[in-house]
Amino acid sequence: MINLRDIILLDFAYLETFTKRIETSWGSIFCNESQPNYYNANHAHISDSINHPTLIIDEVKNFYQSRKLIPRFYIYNVDAQQELVDQLKMDHFGFEELISPVQLWDQKVLVKEKRKEIDIERVTKENYSEALHIECSITEFGGKAVREKAFEVEFNHPSFTYYLLRYEGVACATACIFIHDHQARMESVATLAEYRGRGLIGELIHFIQTEVAKKGLKNLWVFPINEKIEKVYQKYGFQTVAKLRMGHAFLAGKSIKEIQGD
Repeated sequence: MINLRDIILLDFAYLETFTKRIETSWGSIFCNESQPNYYNANHAHISDSINHPTLIIDEVKNFYQSRKLIPRFYIYNVDAQQELVDQLKMDHFGFEELISPVQLWDQKVLVKEKRKEIDIERVTKENYSEALHIECSITEFGGKAVREKAFEVEFNHPSFTYYLLRYEGVACATACIFIHDHQARMESVATLAEYRGRGLIGELIHFIQTEVAKKGLKNLWVFPINEKIEKVYQKYGFQTVAKLRMGHAFLAGKSIKEIQGD
C-alpha cells in the first residue's frame, strides 16, 4: 500500500538537494535565495490540518518578504485545509488546485532492438553545455531563468545522474535519475521541440529502466507534471498509484498552470 507520507519524504529528499528545509510546528519552509524564481525552492509546505491560519500566513509572509521573495504555499490534504485556503484568498493570494499523479514502474525491462541512429550517454563536463541547452529550452521547467542554476546544482550532486540522447549525432533529449535510500526518481525528461514525435523519450526511459534494474534499486518513481504526461508514462510500464490534490497559493507571479501552458 502506498503511503502519502512516504511519497512526501521522498519528495523532501529531492527538494533538499537544491533548497534548504526549515522545520516548523505546522509544516516546512523551503528557501533558496539564489533561486528566487524557482517555485519548488521557495515555498511553505503544509500537509497536516492546521490551527490559527492567520498566524501561519503572517509568519510565511514575513519570512519570504524579508528576503525579497514571493510568499507561496504548497498545500496538501486540501479538503481539510478550507479555513487556511479561505484566509489566503482573503489576504489576496492567488490560488489554484493541481492534480499531481504519482507513478511507479512495474519493474519489467522490455527487450528492445537498439536503434542505430540513437546513442545515449551519461552527462559529463564534456557534453554539459549540450544537455544544459536542452534543459533551458523547456518552458514547462521554467526556462533558462530557473534551469541554468538548478541544472548546475543537480549535475554536481552525487544523488543525480543525467543522461543525454543523441539522434543521428545531435544532442536532443535528456533525463535524470535521483537516488535516495534505494529509491530512484526519474526527473527532467526533456526533448527539443523539433525532435519530438520520434519515440526518443521511450528510448531514454527504457535506458534508465535498464540502469535502475542493474543497480538493484527498490523502486523507480515518476511525478508527471500533469495528467497528459501521466498517460505518456503509462505506455512505458509506469502505473499510477496515487493522485495528489495540491493547492498552490501565491502572492504574486504566475500560477503553475500558466508556466506549464495549461
